[in-house]
This record gives sequence, structure tokens and C-alpha cells, in this order.
Amino acid sequence: MTRVPLRPLARILDARAKGENPDAIERENLRLRHEQIRDKSRGRAQARLVFLALCFFSAFSTIGARMGTLAASEPVEPRTASNGAEIEASRADILDRNGRILATNMLTHALYVQTRDLVDPARVAHELSVIFPELNEADLLRRFTDGRSFLWVRKVLSPEQMQQVHEIGDPGLFFGPREMRLYPNGTLAAHVLGGTSFGAEGVDSAEVIGMAGIEKFEDNRLRDPAQAGTPLVTSLDVTVQAAVEEVLRAGTIMMNAKGGAAILMDVKTGEIVSLAAYPTFDPNDRPANPTSGDPSDSPLFNRAVQGIYELGSTFKIFAASQAIDLGLVTPETLVDANAPMRYGKFLIKEFENHNYGPLLSVADVIAKSSNVGTAHIAMMIGGERQQAFLKSLGLFDASPVELVEAKWAKPLRPERWPEIVTITAAYGHGVSGSPLNLATAYSTIANGGIKVTPTLLKRTEPMEGERVMKETTAHLAVAMMRRVVTEGTASLGDVPGYAVAGKTGTAEKTKKGGGYIRDKVVNTFACVFPANDPKYVLVVTLDEPVETTGPKPRRTAGWTAVPVAAEIIRRAAPLLGMRPQVEAATLDGLTAVKN
Repeated sequence: MTRVPLRPLARILDARAKGENPDAIERENLRLRHEQIRDKSRGRAQARLVFLALCFFSAFSTIGARMGTLAASEPVEPRTASNGAEIEASRADILDRNGRILATNMLTHALYVQTRDLVDPARVAHELSVIFPELNEADLLRRFTDGRSFLWVRKVLSPEQMQQVHEIGDPGLFFGPREMRLYPNGTLAAHVLGGTSFGAEGVDSAEVIGMAGIEKFEDNRLRDPAQAGTPLVTSLDVTVQAAVEEVLRAGTIMMNAKGGAAILMDVKTGEIVSLAAYPTFDPNDRPANPTSGDPSDSPLFNRAVQGIYELGSTFKIFAASQAIDLGLVTPETLVDANAPMRYGKFLIKEFENHNYGPLLSVADVIAKSSNVGTAHIAMMIGGERQQAFLKSLGLFDASPVELVEAKWAKPLRPERWPEIVTITAAYGHGVSGSPLNLATAYSTIANGGIKVTPTLLKRTEPMEGERVMKETTAHLAVAMMRRVVTEGTASLGDVPGYAVAGKTGTAEKTKKGGGYIRDKVVNTFACVFPANDPKYVLVVTLDEPVETTGPKPRRTAGWTAVPVAAEIIRRAAPLLGMRPQVEAATLDGLTAVKN
């Protein structure tokens, strides 16, 4: 910048020539210079203020835009960048229909060793074998000194065990945080829940994955970080489940059975209020899956779903219902019941060689459980229509219930369906299904003929199903089953105040090579209650029961499965909010008293 002199010589000489004071020229030039400097400084300051304003505006605009984007987006779990695969450790809770916890998570720790940091491997191996008796001291020492740098010792530690390990004081021992699955009710609903295990593991976290049951069926839903705070609500009722399991356990032991199963289902919604199998297990300490032998010998075996049995005379109500629905018979129609019945080389007999003939009404065929009468009804229907009807009830397909075991438990049926199969299938022989298949079919009858889809999840919307039979037919079927309890083979199943209606079934167990084992049976009682307005279906199945209180062993369902089912209803109905319905006494039973 060119600076102008404050006292220019030309102007000084000119001022002196005119007699003016030369100092005024210097003062004027100094004023002009200061004004020029001030104007330049003001412009520079204004430019800086504008720049700062633009910077603040840009910053706040960027922050505001980002906040708006986050507010408008779906919530997602924050993720940390890492070189390895991410481990999702969180898992949603599982609740019963009333919000009580069936499965939740608990913070614990795992124990691992960095062998290069161990000060005294021998002492550590000894101390750990004392704290954890299942660990072998020599094996631990070998693993500590075989050259590996890292090894797991225990996947889960209790607080007491963690403190004991702390007291060893060796710097080579480390703890990794874990979120483990906890089942606070122990064995309750074990076959429904199934259990979990650790999947991918790191020192700071471990993945919890479903092993069986609903834990595995709903694994993706339970592990979804977006739904970690939203529990999975089941259709089970904890109090009812506890009562059913207690009675089933006691009944199985009293009847000397190998095992048992019980299913309690709401006929209007298909919700399974209780599903129990015995023997059972604790999902907190789930045993290993069997690798040999009969799978049904394992407590992991879910007889209610995985047990595929011939269900015997419980099928007879299907033949009678279909014949009525087709207009072939009514409950009062007389059919041939003269036993034994000869069909080609086959002989159809009644239990203990009874003969209920020569004629029985359809209602009496069901009440007395006549094989011959049912056979004649089935021949009226025909094999093609019979198969279609049984399929419509869900008896030929694996149950769609939310258990991973269910999709592998497909009912068994003959590849060919000649008339002899039509006859035997009508009274539950030659075809096999699970107790859950049977409960679903009986629920369809109890629901007025509308097909029921079973579920272990609490329904929030009404169930929709196709009509399988006329409503009047379904009501007649329930009325016939009520006679089974009041007059027929299930008299021990009558629970005062709850009007139980049902059908017994006793089927000999099949041999692996074909044929039947005469002294080993599967007994089933399928029932609905109350009969005048069915709300629930209960199916109880006992594997190889024998009642021994009488002079000779009794193996029929009327003596084994029926009393167990009656006790379950007696215990569970009040828990379901059902009040006993007192039937009015007849006038003949009243005595007039005069004061």
C-alpha cells in the first residue's frame, strides 16, 4: 500500500507562500489516513462476522437435518464396527398369557484362561478341580501346558463360584460377561419352552440360540434386536399348566405307565392353555439328546406332539359324525352290531369278545364303543369320503403348532386304502397320530364344526376356520359323547358341575416288525367340557399303563386315562374361571316335609 506523506513538500512551500500554517496540512493528512484505516478494519470485521455466521448456520443446519433423519427412521440396535462377526446376545422374554415370566435372561460370567499369563498352572489346576468337581485336575494341567494360549474352563459361573475363582488370585484367569437364559419355573412347561444353548462365543459376549420347542421355532423373532424389548406372549396359563403337570405326573406313576401327555385347548380360539408331557426335564440344565435307543425313553421326548400312536376308539366319533352329516344315519338309527364280524379273512371282534348286537343305535355304538357297529357305519361312508373327512380334521398332517418338533411328527397312514382299512380306521386302528392331532380334531367338533388351528401364542384376533361339518351334527356328536360319560366306558370321567363329554380309546402298541403287543397299550381319553356349551378340549394319553388295584390288571382307558383326565378337569376348571353348573334335581328325588 502506497503511503501518502503527512507533510508533502509541495504543499508546505505553497502554504508558506500564502502565509498559511503548514501544520494544518499534516493534521488533515493524518485524519484522512486514520479514516482510511478505520474503513478497512470495519470491512474486514464485517467479512469475518459473515463467515462465522455462515459456519454456524451450516453446522446447525447439518445437525438439525441429521436429527430429523434419525427421528423419521426406524429404531435399530447400535452396532460397533469390528473385524469379526457380530454376536447378538440379547433375547426377548417369553411370558404366559397373563404376563408371568416363563423365560428371561440373567447376567453371569464365563471363565477362560490365558495360559501364557499363568503363574502356577499346577496350583490353578488343583484349585479349579476343587471348585468344579466335574473337572479333572490332570486333564486341566495338560491343557494348560500343551502349548495353546487360550482355553475355556466354564461357560457359566454362579456368583459363589466366581468369588472362589477370584480368591485363587492367578493373573491368567479371566472372566467374560455372559447373558444366559433363565427358566424361573424350573421344569414347568419344559417341553413347550425346549431350552437354549450358546452359539457363537467371544470373551465379551455369547450368542444364545434355541435348542428345541418354541425357543427354536421362534428363534429369529426372539433374537431380533429390534424386538428385544417386546416379549413373546404364549397362550399358556402358568397356574393351569402347573396343575395339569402335577396331576399328570401323579396319574402316570399311579397307573404304572411309561409316560403320559395332556393337552388342554380352547375350542373357540385354538389356544393351547396347557401342554404337558411326563417324564420331563429342567430346561435350565437340559440333558443331552439321546444318540441311541428308543427316543421315547428320553425325558426330552414330547409325547403330546412327537408321540405318534394308534389312538383307538377315540376315532369312532368321527365315523358317527360323518355318517350323520351325510344324512346316512341319525343317532337313533339302528345298525348291525352282531359280533364277531367276518370280512374276508379278517375277523372284527369286540373287547373281551362281547356281543352288543344284533342291533344298536348309532348313539349306543358310541356309548358302548362297538367295533362292529362302527365298522358298518364306515362301510356306509366309503373309503374315499372317509379319507377326505379325516384329512379335513387335520388327522393326516403334521400339526402347525409353534413347536419345532411338530413338523417332523407327521401322522402315519396306509399307502393303500382298501375297505378293510376303511373299517379298521373307523375305530382307530391302522392309522396313527399324535395327541395334539386328536385334540385339534375334537376341538373342531366342539367348536360347532368349524376347523380349529392350534396355537401356542396368545391370539389377539378371532380365529377363522372353514366349516367341516354342520353345526347340528357337531351338537349331536357332543351329546353322544356325553352318554359315554354318563352311561358308557368313561363313567369315571364324570365331574359334577362340568358336564364332561368324551370318548375313550385303548390301542395295543405295534411291533417294529408288524403286529401288536397284547399286554402293552396306549390309552387315551379325549373329552370336551361343559357339554352344553363346549369351551375346552382335554386329551390325556398314557403310554403302557396298567391299573393294579383290582383282582386282575386293567389296561383299558376307562380305568387309566379317564380318572386322570377327570382329576385334571376338577383341578383346572376353577382356575379357568369356570363355575360348576348345578343340575336341577328331578321331582322324583325330592321328599316332601311337613312341619
